Parts: sequence; C-alpha cells; structure tokens
Amino acid sequence: MIRYELHSRNPHLRDLKEAAEVIRKGGIVIFPTDTIYALGCLMNNRQGIERICKILDRKEKKTTMSLICPDISTAAKYTTQIDNSVFRLMKKYLPGPYTFILPSNHYVQKFFLNSRQQIGIRIPDNTIVQSLLNLLEVPLISASLRSEDEIHLYYTDPGEIEQKFAHSVDLFLDGGPGELDGSTILDCTGPQVELIRLGKGEIDL
Repeated sequence: MIRYELHSRNPHLRDLKEAAEVIRKGGIVIFPTDTIYALGCLMNNRQGIERICKILDRKEKKTTMSLICPDISTAAKYTTQIDNSVFRLMKKYLPGPYTFILPSNHYVQKFFLNSRQQIGIRIPDNTIVQSLLNLLEVPLISASLRSEDEIHLYYTDPGEIEQKFAHSVDLFLDGGPGELDGSTILDCTGPQVELIRLGKGEIDL
C-alpha cells in the first residue's frame, strides 16, 4: 500500500496525480471525506467493486455504496432525472456531509451484479477528494470504512487504518484524523424526501 500524507487544505498535486494514475489502473483507495474515511475505486471498475466487498467481508447486495462526485451536474449523469424539489435541496446542502439516495440509471446498474436501482450520491466538502476527482474521468464508488469497534463505528486514526489495510488496498490518502460521525442520509426515491439517518449534517426538511 502506498500512503500519501496530504495537507487537508493544500494537498500536493504531484501526489494526487500519482494516486489518480493508480486508481485509473484499477487501484483501490482509502480516502478522507468531510465525514469519515471511505474505501473506493472508479465507479466503472467492476473488479474493484468486487474487491471492496471482499475487503469489507460483505456480500455486494448488502454493501451500501455511494458515488463520490465533484458536483451535482456530474451526479446527474448517473441518475434518472432529478426532481426539481430534490435538485433545490441538493443545491442548498452540497457540497457537504450529506448522502442523497436517488434512482440510478442503466449505466450505473450494469456495474453491479444485482442491477442496483438506487445509489447514494455524495459531494464532500473536502479539498483532497475534490482535487482527486478533478483528475479522474468518472466518479469514485465508495463504502464507509467501518471499524469492528461497537462504540467507535468508524476508523479515525490514520496509523490504525494503515496497519489494518496495508495488505488489502493499493492507496491510502492520509488527510489526518477522520470524523466520528457519518453523513446525514436522505432518501429521495419516493414522493417525499425521507430522513434515513441524522449524521454530521444538520437538515431542515
């Protein structure tokens, strides 16, 4: 595993370019968001998705995954048409610590064994991941890096992350200590937006 220690506000571009090249070649990466650390690969990397599920020891159907996108216009390429009210809500809260569950389109579905009909959309307010996304042609598909601790649900310490995943992932973008709380999750697939989980992001529906 290659570990890049990156400044949270001013990450070194050369390091990010090298990381992007590894990801393009099929690499699996652990990266920071504006909430917790995540495990991901390019969203069109079918073998990468299988590796992520194996690393997390979960079946694909039961693995919650989100697209990590640079902006709403990019996210819209991978969903069905976004309702105007949902679009306004996304404009209000993104980028930020929120996951919007939206109907996926056929392009996304073909990379999953179960033709996943819904997908989480994340646009993190994090300089490292936003800078990385600007170097990639497609979004990242990711899953939360959950720990085995029943009290602290997520890995927050970079040293512990390296020790745990050194032999199972290709890259670790170390942006410093992670958060304790995940994102606020909003289900936008029904007639009304439904709050699934209140996380780091405050919400007013």
